[in-house]
This record gives sequence, C-alpha cells and structure tokens, in this order.
Amino acid sequence: MASFSFGSGNAAKLLRIPVYLAGRVGTSVVPRGSRWVFGCGAGIGDGALALQRHAAALGHDTLWLTSSDREDADAAALGLRTVRKHGLRGWWATARAGVVVVTHGLGDANRYAIAGAFVVQLWHGIPLKRIGLDSPATTQVPDVPGAAVLRRLVEFLYRRAAQRIRVLPAASHRSRGRLESAFGLGGGRVVVTGEPRVDVLSAADPDERRATASLVLDRALGEPRRSSRTILYAPTWRDGAPDPAIPDAGQWVRIIRMLEDHDAVLLVRSHPLGEGGYAPPLPTRRVKTLGSRVLADVTPILPAVDLLITDYSSLAYDVGLLAMPVLYLAPDVAEYGRTRGFYGRFRDVAGDEWAADWDAAVAQLSALLDDDDVFAAAAERSATLSAEMHAFRDGRNTQRVYEKIRARGVAAPKGAV
Repeated sequence: MASFSFGSGNAAKLLRIPVYLAGRVGTSVVPRGSRWVFGCGAGIGDGALALQRHAAALGHDTLWLTSSDREDADAAALGLRTVRKHGLRGWWATARAGVVVVTHGLGDANRYAIAGAFVVQLWHGIPLKRIGLDSPATTQVPDVPGAAVLRRLVEFLYRRAAQRIRVLPAASHRSRGRLESAFGLGGGRVVVTGEPRVDVLSAADPDERRATASLVLDRALGEPRRSSRTILYAPTWRDGAPDPAIPDAGQWVRIIRMLEDHDAVLLVRSHPLGEGGYAPPLPTRRVKTLGSRVLADVTPILPAVDLLITDYSSLAYDVGLLAMPVLYLAPDVAEYGRTRGFYGRFRDVAGDEWAADWDAAVAQLSALLDDDDVFAAAAERSATLSAEMHAFRDGRNTQRVYEKIRARGVAAPKGAV
C-alpha cells in the first residue's frame, strides 16, 4: 500500500512557498544560540540519536523535535527533552538553535526556521538507488499544465535548501561522490567520517552486540523468539507505487513451509512510507511484522538477525559489517532502474542470481539455510561488499562527525576546557 509520493510532496511544498518566505524573514531577526536541536524522519533513533547522546555527554544543550505522541513517548523513555516541531514552539526552538541535526530532510526540524543555522545532514543510508538531484523521482510534480516549469522550480528549491548543509558525513570516499552529486554539494561539506547510525554495529564484542540486540528485538515483538534462525525482509520504498513483491496466497504457503522446515522466523520490515500488504492469509507464528510502528530504528537489532532479504535498501551495505548473508528479491529491476536509477549496476551489488519472485527466493533461502558452505560464501561476499562502502568499522564514527562539526566553528559547551 503506497502512502506517499514525491509528486504529492512537492506539490505541497510549492503551495507553502509564502510560509517559507515568512519564516526566512523571521529567522533574520531572531538571534541563534548554542543549543543543538535534533530531528529524524523515522522517529527517535538513527544517526541523530547517536550524535545527540555524544553531544549531550560532552555538555551541550540538546533538544529533540518530535511530530507525534509515539515520538514523545519514545523520547521520554530515553530521557530526552522534546518539543513538537510544528507550530510556534517548534519554529522558535529551531530558529534559536545554533546547530540543527537531521537525517532525512530539513523537515525533520521545523522547515520554516532553518535559515542561518549550522545544519548537519546525517542522511540515513549509503545510496544504492539514486537519490536527490541524481534521481528523476525527486522533482516529480502532478501531471498538470506547466508541469515542466514546476519541476524546474522544485529542482531550484531543492538545490537552495541543500546549500544550507554544512556537514554531511559519508561512509567512504565512494559514498561521498554519490552524496556530493545527489545534494549538489562541494566545498568539502561531505566528509568521510563514517556514519554515526552504524556505530552500534561495530562497537563492543560481537556476542555482547547480539545479546543486546536480541533483548531490543524481543521487547519490540512483545515476546521472545523461539526459532533458531531470524530472517529480516526489508523492501525499499517505490516512490508511491505499489510493491510488486507482495506474495500471493500460494507463495505465502511455500514461505511458511520453508520457515517451519528450517525453524526460522521472518520479520517483515516494510518501508515507513509504504507499509502494508504483507499479512499472511493464514495464521502463523513464523511471520511477524516489524514496521516502524513496532520499531522506529531497525539498525540496533541487526546483530540479532541471521539473514537479510531486500531489493534496493542500503541495509545491504550495512549488514556486511556483521558478515550477514543477503538475498536479493527484486521483481522490478528494469522498471526501477528506468524510473529511479542506480549508482552503478544493480548486478554489481546483487550478483547475477537475484530472485525475481518469492518462489525463487524460497529456493535460495532453503539453499542458504541447508548448506553451511553456501551460507559462509554468502556471508563473505556480503562482508566484501560492505568493506568497499564502509571505510570505518571501529565504532567511532559519531566522534569523528562531532569533531568535524566543532572544527567548522561550532563552539564548545559552556564550561568546557
């Protein structure tokens, strides 16, 4: 079930141009302070939470900007001070902040109060699919008279907004080139520091990571998993179009039978912007929903997962930090490549044996779970792919990002030596 598209989102932005202008006037007269404000389009988590924890521990005044009762509750459980990002209080909090940290877009904070702030865009994954200015999807508008002019206006506004970014961390030099192109950024603003959001996959002992991740996952599911294998299925967003990989009734039967044969559980993690459609037609404890309403940030639970199924998600790069095998289920490669596009070729990431439907995926899963040598070879390939995209795996990405921010003129917290 699609829930959002670039076209509808861009139309709404164009209608709000007068509000942006009013906000720009307001921020020109409101002095900024030293507070750091944080927002994340996926909820309380991601790289924004890692950086908030680091900055707060060093004495910075921090505030989290929320957009729902759920985010308020999640923030309160972590002891975070919050204010709703929408409305006058959210505008004032953003307008007075010295540093604004986001993970998805400027709308993670109050988008009308960004001008003049030191903006840190952490982003939320290494791009495999084209993003930003590199993708035609980004500037989509409704099919109305003058659509071509509106697309050029959207592109102009996107470029202008991106120029507010002062620091954008990249996982590697290879990733840096993609981000510079996607955001239209130069001047050294994209920095190779590693991404704060994946520190949780590198810090601490592997057994300790898995135990901690298992506790978080079981708590989110509401019960302990009793299966010997945990499989995560994470399809990506298709820009508002329906997901072509949803299993039919017969495929669900084969999926569940395979899970039972291998004592495995399948966690379905649909993209937050396109959830729905993955409910099995018969009762089973072998398939569980792990959407954003269940768990806002999936990265911390990855050490508790044994195998990933995805199509074009950046998780394919991340799980390699754990040497986790990846099975690619991509029924629409040609169409997706045409409408969204990839950095490089999809086969350079997925190989030549990706599954085009669930029948093929079930067969590949059975082979992986039946044969330790096949599993080990897939794990090695995943680790190699990750090593090409993640330059650091020492758990210190957040510290490096913080040091870059400080080196670019952001003051130390009051009382710091």
